[in-house]
Amino acid sequence: MSTFLLEIGTEEMPADFARLALPQLQQLVGRDLASLRLSSSQIRCTSTPRRLVVWVEGLPERQPDLEEERKGPPSAQGWKDGQPTAAALGFARRCGVAAEALRSRDTPKGPFVFARCVAAGLPTATVLAEQIPLWLAALQGRRFMRWGAGEIRFSRPVRWLLAYLDALPIPVSLVGSDPAISTTTVSRGHRLHRAAVAIGSAQAYFPAMAAGGVVVDRDRRAALIRAAVDEAAAAHQADADLPDSLFDELVDLVESPSLLEGRFAERYLDLPAEVLCTVMRSHQRYVPLYRQGRSNDPLGLDARKSLLPRFLCISNGLPAAAATVARGNERVLRARLADAEFFVSADRAVASIDRRDQLARVTFAAGLGSLLERTERLEWCTDVLLQQLELPAGTPEQARRAAHLCKHDLVSQMVGEFPELQGAMGGKYLLAEGEPRGVALAVLEHYLPRGAGDGLPSSPAGAVLALAERLELLLSIYAKGERPTGSSDPYALRRAGQGLLQILWDRGWRLDLTALLERCALHWAQLLPHLGVEPQALANNLAEFLRQRLLTLLEEDGMDGDLVQAAAGETVALQRVLGDPEDARQRVALLVQLRRSGDLTAVQAVVTRATRLAEHSELSTTVLSADGVVNADLFEKESESAMLAVLSALEPIAQAGSPERYGQLARGLAAGAEALAAFFDGPQSVMVMAQDQAVRTNRLNLLAVLRNQASVLADFSRIGG
Repeated sequence: MSTFLLEIGTEEMPADFARLALPQLQQLVGRDLASLRLSSSQIRCTSTPRRLVVWVEGLPERQPDLEEERKGPPSAQGWKDGQPTAAALGFARRCGVAAEALRSRDTPKGPFVFARCVAAGLPTATVLAEQIPLWLAALQGRRFMRWGAGEIRFSRPVRWLLAYLDALPIPVSLVGSDPAISTTTVSRGHRLHRAAVAIGSAQAYFPAMAAGGVVVDRDRRAALIRAAVDEAAAAHQADADLPDSLFDELVDLVESPSLLEGRFAERYLDLPAEVLCTVMRSHQRYVPLYRQGRSNDPLGLDARKSLLPRFLCISNGLPAAAATVARGNERVLRARLADAEFFVSADRAVASIDRRDQLARVTFAAGLGSLLERTERLEWCTDVLLQQLELPAGTPEQARRAAHLCKHDLVSQMVGEFPELQGAMGGKYLLAEGEPRGVALAVLEHYLPRGAGDGLPSSPAGAVLALAERLELLLSIYAKGERPTGSSDPYALRRAGQGLLQILWDRGWRLDLTALLERCALHWAQLLPHLGVEPQALANNLAEFLRQRLLTLLEEDGMDGDLVQAAAGETVALQRVLGDPEDARQRVALLVQLRRSGDLTAVQAVVTRATRLAEHSELSTTVLSADGVVNADLFEKESESAMLAVLSALEPIAQAGSPERYGQLARGLAAGAEALAAFFDGPQSVMVMAQDQAVRTNRLNLLAVLRNQASVLADFSRIGG
């Protein structure tokens, strides 16, 4: 068995490209090798900043021969007087076999001429030579480019190719490259170590590259970086601030990682920790060090109790230059921190209320006015929410004040330089100016959650303001006529919609979103007459959008898709779903619980059957009581009486308004499942579509009431078996 090596050498690639390219390569190579009848024992794809590498073990020397049977003309047309006809001879030529090899075989449509064709397998090296350019061309990513006069597009210019099957070089040329690129037997080592590395075979590749100063295996580089960071942090009794996004980037930025330590002046610890860490992580790709046992105050105005005046840096340089590189990084960081110090000082010299007035000079979006006008709309949304939510004493005042000031930091110098600090700096500045802590915290938290996995507001005022922020954004952008598409969501409306629902669920707040949207849409039509807003259409569009966000969130939480659709899908009225999103979530959770316990199956079978037959009933879907619509005098079997008893027991539960009714309804349906099933099957079963019209209507009404009562929990027809 043979080993295949492919190395695509490039100029320095963006750090995120490898994470996109490697899964693609893994899939492409695995799929194509299988389709080309080339089995393998292992396929591994890895990368460095200057190369993508494919490593395949256990390949055969050539493809196995391909045997197939082909069907030709009918036998009556294939032979005449025992001799092959022109039709048979032509079929034999197309199949590459002698006429004597043709056979007649019976089929359901009569006897036909058949030929067994054998296509000889190609050498594996030949097959791979054809595939390599196709794999390179199939890779996708952001911001691809052309170079020179060539037509090839890639993340960065391709500079060399290396391809081996064991010790056999595979000749490949990239058509359309400028300059022309063909496979060689030489790779390139670390930029500062060895320019050229001769490769004699696939098996010699990894040792040769290690000697050339390159750790090709991405997982190996990741392990080296993680171990070095953990060891350095432990030595300083610190916790490394190394989120996954930064860690992945560091792995893809170096070919031979080495850890450097640096320091900065302690006076910079007078800056907020978020400022220091943002400068270090986002702008310099350094790893800040937090003191162990620190207290995390999101409104802390300095970092003296939380950060060490140190940082870690992952270098791609040679060990001999470590001290020089460390000093250079310290110098760069010092300049950055001095800038941050200046920005904070300049911001503190201006009162936050004065910065709010400056928002009038900044446009929010075309047709939607300035940031100040947006803030005023946000304040209105806050007031509306406060009217509908039951909140602790003092919360309304904090929320209103926070809404008035929440956008002031958007025109601060600090946020102008570091946009990711919006909200955080606003809250810190307000606290420093003497605003109540609850107000400052609400301003900080009103951007939460920023994305998947992010925290939610911890304070009720912050949660209200976060709801208002998302509500205003959705209303304004939808009023403007813009919608998220499959590939574009520039205003992050999906994230806003999901965040709104997550906050409601987290706080346990019950809010009628349909009524809220209708009220807000009317106000928006008055506020923005130039946009020609049709209030009801705006409210309906946003309601359907939020329904889709709710479905997505529940499925992402691991809830079965059919149960989510049954409780909140398109067959369920929007008012039923958005009139209380917390109610919808509880119903889905209950269905999940019933499925796990095994109680759902019996209930589902009966209710689904009843629902199908109830389509023939003219009874309204809102009728939850059998009184007045079912006549016991028309009963012919005990099963009808038993079913009526079940419905009578379920009626007060279905009509109750408490959240506990869903569990009670589910238990009631489960308890009555046997009686309900007897209505359809067994010695006491009935013919629903009886000849007698009155009897038929009576039985259909029984089923319709059962359907209606069950639909209080879910649309059981959407639940899979």
